[in-house]
Amino acid sequence: MYAVLTTGGKQYKVTHGDVLRVEKLEAPVGESIEIGAVNLVAKDDGIVARKEDLENAKVVCDVLRQGRGKKIRVFKFKRRKGYKRTVGHRQDYTELRVREILV
Repeated sequence: MYAVLTTGGKQYKVTHGDVLRVEKLEAPVGESIEIGAVNLVAKDDGIVARKEDLENAKVVCDVLRQGRGKKIRVFKFKRRKGYKRTVGHRQDYTELRVREILV
């Protein structure tokens, strides 16, 4: 059984026990959260994808940690103009473990 859920503007395919990093969610470490934006659920007896059937579907996850990703460097450059700029960025994330998928 797996589900496709949406959070932070991205879609994730998850199964029971998966650990995933999503855009930062305001939840303390150790707390359980429910993600209700489920787009599809695949069970042993078939796929559930109708909007009416997925209104009550949710994925229950445990928050493992809050963190920041690796630093990326953004370098802007225009030739023959003497223009150079370097900017760094670290994206915040929340690490989740999928506890159960409810339909």
